[in-house]
Amino acid sequence: MDIKGLDYNTQREKLVMSEYGREIQKMIELACELPSKEERLQCAQTIVKLMETKNPQLKENDDYEHTLWNHLYLMSHRELEIDWPYDISEADKILSKPQPMKLPKESVRLRHYGRLVEELFKKLKTMPDGEERDALVRYTANQMKRDLAQFGHGSMDDERVASDLARFTDGAIQIDLNAFRFEKVAQTDEKKKKKK
Repeated sequence: MDIKGLDYNTQREKLVMSEYGREIQKMIELACELPSKEERLQCAQTIVKLMETKNPQLKENDDYEHTLWNHLYLMSHRELEIDWPYDISEADKILSKPQPMKLPKESVRLRHYGRLVEELFKKLKTMPDGEERDALVRYTANQMKRDLAQFGHGSMDDERVASDLARFTDGAIQIDLNAFRFEKVAQTDEKKKKKK
């Protein structure tokens, strides 16, 4: 749709960094057209100060000024010819997309407990007796109970956790339910609704 006199953002050139807005983009384009290097540098310094007000959360970083100059370089489509106060050779990394994460190839045997608890089972099998192992048993048992509550896989009673812990550690870990105390696990909202 092209209506005379109306200017839509969809018809305009796409912004390199939309967080600074179209006005900053126009200022940078004007700065690129200035005749002398000194004028371009002075204009660039003013634009960086304006950019700082448009994106104030950058001040939390130690090198926020360097980041602003990198943004200016990118927004100028790498055409602004000035004596840059910072090294801008790494600026292109800002716009590059991250590499996709590699997902684990092996499947999780105990989906209701997850990979972390499976790894804890392996660790518990080989650990010597002691305070560190007792703390890890406590952590693992409580995590198993939380996982059962969240996954909704059967009952989440203490006997089930103790039985699973013994079975998946090949009998290396035996919990005495008379002495062991679990953390209180809150029921999920769905289970509370079902009770009503």
